[in-house]
Amino acid sequence: MKVNCAALPSELIASELFGHEKGAFTGAHMQRKGLMESAGGGTLFLDEIGELPAPIQVKLLRFLQEQRFQRVGGRQEIQIDTRVIAATNADLKEAVAKGDFREDLYFRLAVVVIRLPSLRSRGGDVALLAREFLQQFAAQSDKPTLTFAPDALRAIKQHSWPGNVRELQNRVKRAVIMADGKRVTAADLELSGGEDLVRGATLKEARESVERELIERALKKYSGKISSAATELGVSRPTLYELMDKLGINKREGDGQTADRPAKSFAAETTPP
Repeated sequence: MKVNCAALPSELIASELFGHEKGAFTGAHMQRKGLMESAGGGTLFLDEIGELPAPIQVKLLRFLQEQRFQRVGGRQEIQIDTRVIAATNADLKEAVAKGDFREDLYFRLAVVVIRLPSLRSRGGDVALLAREFLQQFAAQSDKPTLTFAPDALRAIKQHSWPGNVRELQNRVKRAVIMADGKRVTAADLELSGGEDLVRGATLKEARESVERELIERALKKYSGKISSAATELGVSRPTLYELMDKLGINKREGDGQTADRPAKSFAAETTPP
């Protein structure tokens, strides 16, 4: 069973999760089992767990500790064996520090934690997923022969995908609708095709143009933090410094950033972006 905690009004979440008794509130004309009870012997998936209101966090904590709960408006203790899996795109540790999420509930949930890297950190997956979405949406739109043009694939690989898989899915779906012909272009995806990056008169100039563009983009994205930019680009910090020296990309001290490497004048923020 699954529930999106962010999609339900706060006044309905308790009823959806734990069920309610007849007459518990206006409109409760009959007893109703909640998702927690319906998932007995199975698994309940709580998506966007960070959006749970504080009162529901308390009830969920009690269930996780005792495997018991009461329906809304009920007095009978119900005991079930349900496995709970939760997901969130929020930083729950930060939410705990701010008082928005219960620390005891966090530790109850975080028995096994699986961290899913952002799409931009899994470069090999982007084109694979894009082709899968293209095949899916093209079939739905009665355009089964659609393929990606070279500029579209180049744009897909260059884009940083801040919206992760949902953004990729949305752009491909839109592109299928907008495509006029047998190929989806970068314009259909509303992405830059990257043509400006390869207009150097020589291969060396083209390569340096691409390197400069990607490095400057990564530095801007991470506010000059060298370590994060190097990870994004898939190179080591020393390699990134060497490339910056070669391309004349400088980070000056005194612009609100602190030096990332004492021997150089490059700067990096001490706080995460």
